[in-house]
Amino acid sequence: MREYAFFLGCIAPNRYPGCESAAIRTSRKLGIELLPLEGASCCPAPGAFGSIDLKIWYAMAARNLVLAEKMKKDIALLCNGCYKSIWDVNHKLKHNDELRDGVNEVLKEIDMEFKGTIDVWHLIELYYDPKIVGVDKVRDSVVHPLTRTRIGVHYGCHLVKPKKEHHFGDSENPMWIEELVGALGAEPIQYRKKMQCCGAGGGVRGYDIAHSLDITNEKMINLHEAKADAVTEVCPFCQLQFDRGQIEIKEKFGKYWGLPVLHYSELLGLAQGMSPAELGLDLHAVDCTPFLKKIL
Repeated sequence: MREYAFFLGCIAPNRYPGCESAAIRTSRKLGIELLPLEGASCCPAPGAFGSIDLKIWYAMAARNLVLAEKMKKDIALLCNGCYKSIWDVNHKLKHNDELRDGVNEVLKEIDMEFKGTIDVWHLIELYYDPKIVGVDKVRDSVVHPLTRTRIGVHYGCHLVKPKKEHHFGDSENPMWIEELVGALGAEPIQYRKKMQCCGAGGGVRGYDIAHSLDITNEKMINLHEAKADAVTEVCPFCQLQFDRGQIEIKEKFGKYWGLPVLHYSELLGLAQGMSPAELGLDLHAVDCTPFLKKIL
């Protein structure tokens, strides 16, 4: 059993606890034990903190990294924004002595020191990596295939880019999460502007909600045209934007799409036999019942 320090982030435990539960329980069936990263703070959010005060952004992310270093465990997380902050800071501090020394001057005030002894992984990355889990092992864990469903995949902005620093392959039209969706028995579909932002990234949701919803609405139009039964993502903030955003789109445009939104960990939980109640699907803003009727 491989052990990782599990960084929850802010949105999953507070808005979509089913993602947290599903990640822990489904990962265990794939040979991954997610251990609590006690004392962790916000990542902090790259769009909000990173664009206002880089010094605070580096120091807060480094503090989370030090907590995992003390556990002697790599970090695993399930949010693209958290991945952006914590992976980037870990990478930059390991390769920039001057920056690392500056951050450690700040951390010294709380008796901490970044040493660069661990790595940071997105959970979906661990699932796909054949040296850790791999598509075949994911497929073998399925007891309730999600057949007769068409699912659109949303990668999000912070997972596959910048390409030169990550190892996810094609960053313009990636297909590897589609492989993981297919392993659950579902049909992954292609749709127009798949790699477009959900509408929330970069702090847009916070400072220009109207523009934010315009982007989300365009995604909904494209998914609807492709006849998607649901959309899956690997970021609770994208999930919030697609899920709660559809209610806001109804208020703004008078159009309700009613497209169920499920984090990949929730899809995997359904395929591994977890119930909708165990996954907290009743907490979603958009009713998941139409999707569940196709598989249950």
